[in-house]
Amino acid sequence: MNIVIVESPAKAKTINKYLGSDYQVLASYGHVRDLPAKDGSVLPDDDFAMTWDVDAKSQKRLNDIVRAVKGADRLILATDPDREGEAISWHVLEVLRQKKALKDMPVQRVVFNAITKKSVLDAMANPRDIDEPLVDAYLARRALDYLVGFTLSPVLWRKLPGARSAGRVQSVALRLVCDREAEIERFVRQEYWSVLANLQTSAGAAFQARIATFEGKKLGRLDIANEEQAEKIAAALRAATLTVANVESKPQRRHPAAPFTTSTLQQEASRKYGFAAARTMQVAQKLYEGADIGGETVGLITYMRTDGVQIAGEAIASARKVIGKDYGPEYVPEKPRHYSSKAKNAQEAHEAIRPTELTRRPRDVARYLDPDAARLYELIWKRTIASQMESAVLERTTADIDAKAPSGTAVLRATGQVVRFDGFLSLYQEGRDDEEDEDSRRLPAMEAGEAVSRQSVETAQHFTEPPARFTEATLVKKMEELGIGRPSTYASTLQTLRDREYVNLDGKRLVPEDKGRLVTAFLESFFDRYVEFDFTAALEEKLDRISAGELSWKDVLRDFWKEFSNTVHEIKDLRVSEVLEALNEMLAAHVFPDAGNGEDPRKCPACGSGRLSLKVSRFGAFVGCSHYDKEKLEGKVPNENPPHCGYTRQLSAGNGDGDTEIADGPKLLGQDPETGLDVTLRSGRFGPYVQLGEEAKPKRSSLPRGWQASEMDLDKALQLLSLPRDVGPHPEDGKMISAGIGRYGPFVLHEGTYANLESAEEVFSVGINRAVDALAEKRAKGARGRATAAPLKELGNHPDGGAMTVQDGRYGPYVKWAKVNATLPKGKDPLTITVEEAVELVNAKAAKSGKAPAKKAAAKKPAAKKAPAKNPAAKKAPAKKAASKKTAATTDGGS
Repeated sequence: MNIVIVESPAKAKTINKYLGSDYQVLASYGHVRDLPAKDGSVLPDDDFAMTWDVDAKSQKRLNDIVRAVKGADRLILATDPDREGEAISWHVLEVLRQKKALKDMPVQRVVFNAITKKSVLDAMANPRDIDEPLVDAYLARRALDYLVGFTLSPVLWRKLPGARSAGRVQSVALRLVCDREAEIERFVRQEYWSVLANLQTSAGAAFQARIATFEGKKLGRLDIANEEQAEKIAAALRAATLTVANVESKPQRRHPAAPFTTSTLQQEASRKYGFAAARTMQVAQKLYEGADIGGETVGLITYMRTDGVQIAGEAIASARKVIGKDYGPEYVPEKPRHYSSKAKNAQEAHEAIRPTELTRRPRDVARYLDPDAARLYELIWKRTIASQMESAVLERTTADIDAKAPSGTAVLRATGQVVRFDGFLSLYQEGRDDEEDEDSRRLPAMEAGEAVSRQSVETAQHFTEPPARFTEATLVKKMEELGIGRPSTYASTLQTLRDREYVNLDGKRLVPEDKGRLVTAFLESFFDRYVEFDFTAALEEKLDRISAGELSWKDVLRDFWKEFSNTVHEIKDLRVSEVLEALNEMLAAHVFPDAGNGEDPRKCPACGSGRLSLKVSRFGAFVGCSHYDKEKLEGKVPNENPPHCGYTRQLSAGNGDGDTEIADGPKLLGQDPETGLDVTLRSGRFGPYVQLGEEAKPKRSSLPRGWQASEMDLDKALQLLSLPRDVGPHPEDGKMISAGIGRYGPFVLHEGTYANLESAEEVFSVGINRAVDALAEKRAKGARGRATAAPLKELGNHPDGGAMTVQDGRYGPYVKWAKVNATLPKGKDPLTITVEEAVELVNAKAAKSGKAPAKKAAAKKPAAKKAPAKNPAAKKAPAKKAASKKTAATTDGGS
């Protein structure tokens, strides 16, 4: 028996049909191992040793593969034909070797670019070994991404609480979005005017012409600066005699675009269908793996992660036959078209994305596919066929009209375009991200010296527009041009930016969130080299050279790590106040916009004497007055000079949804009819909120997600201030269920269990039946919805009381005792630690941190069970209770 390993079960099912009963095809379900998401998974000081982890699901599948391989004659690794596919094969092979499942069994690697019977059988007939340089490139890329993320992210957490992560490619993509937003904010609109004449030939045919020259001076688009200039030109044209000076026609050829790469497919699917990059790849994956077409499962397109633009010779021949049959011989070019990529560092190791059979037209497969898959297949088919069609032949005509008047002379220019032969345009035309003004009207026939008549002369005011925000399509295009990232990373990079809430989508446009701009400003201020476009592209090029066998992957890592670790070490000693002052300067235009009234933009609008500055809390950054003092606000210290000022707001002074009018002070909405107190709308560090009265600790409520400050009125404010509201007693225990809005959205609460509601509006209307159902559903998923972290090892009780356990946390294994978390020394096996070693670790950590849980526990212990003190079981009760609390702790321990 021959065992074949592929990634997905859909792919396995299709290939199994092609190979027959002598083969068993198993799926790995993607990567079987990964670097654990904790410190120490890559060790630069140990020659970049990497620790790989297998999760429970992957372990089960690996066990199935191991069992199958042990009784097999041959192992064939048939994962995808790119770097990730090579890595999956390598991981599977490494696990099998560790488990001694292979012995002397022959191992072969095969690759195919399409899941068709011919492609698969051809690949089986031409096996090879694992491509070691390609695996090295994967290891280098994975190690780099890990080292950047797990070295830089903790610096972000310490210096900028609320920031979630940084990444080698992710941060550079974010910088592109933030740079574009800053460019838009700096943009100053410029007024300009146009002058357009509606004319008519001697034969009565109408056309339009624009002013091109006036009084001997050529006029560009922005050269007519105001209405006075425009009217002066218009007046001259209204009094002028108009004659055709010359007519010039030039033939032009427009060539079809190359077949799709990963990048261009994502761009075009975004333009034409509004697909996110991740959605495009999800649908393309299904088309690649195959669909049931009339009882037979076949792969419909070639591999969809590629930057190559060439297609195979047999595909070109097939395309030319389809073109000749469907459109006629005049649409078939004399010679086949061959393309080369213009993208920086393109590898072109694989074919472009194309249908596996070009004779399989979209109408033939549409009924077997879901609507999105059918549309994407049609797009790929049309692009591939069009790429081999004849060019379109156009004729562009330009006519200059002399205008002679007593007050001066001018020249008007009319342009038009005519399609003489549509060529590939009969099938497909590439979309555009930002449509340009293009005069495609056809001009009527006219000759030099012919007099034309004037119907009207119009002037119009215009203003220049700022550069457009990136869409997912244009950002992918820009990343490709700069050489940042690779086909397999574009979709995941964009998704990460959205998941981290660094950017959001406004329609199709990517808008940076304040959190994203803060992270970018921090990285540009202190890690500028690592968000430079050229540096990132150069590193990508080195990774490509590793895959080509030209560079050692560990040499590349050593060079990178030496400088990167030194930079991180320097930044660690910076105080948060120094970081914030640097960000105050870099983000000044965004955070402290000039109102244009001559006042200092950083002057506090509340107290008038303080100065606005960025501040941080565990929830993230906000703007506050220099007199802002949390301890004075909470009454922990006297409110002495300088007096406390409680002014805070979000980073943006106004975000376009009504915040602008409350950025510098509260807005009165009315009075509460019950108390007579003022109800105001205000802007704070967490966004807009409503407040009742002006007491020391007034009742407040933040606006829930989706509620706009501009739409707030007294009724809505009173609704928010009435929360939480009682829904009714629970039918099982009679205890009250309440409804409210919290940090994680709207909820119902009963006896410590929170269940989310669908919308903020539902909080005000939810009834007892809906609340009970939501709570029951939440409880079915687990107590209070919290993930319980099981300890790696139970150590027993500390000498001062309370259980000790070994837990697995974000920064590695640690000993937990009461409120003390003590990280294990690097290299220490968590399963071999003794009670004595654990006690020494937690005592040292408790002394260092000033925590003394042992004394508190000892003080409480006798009082807890005073009456039955002689009962041995009663004495153990507090320890059991402490142990249960430890088991429910989160896994983010350590120090």
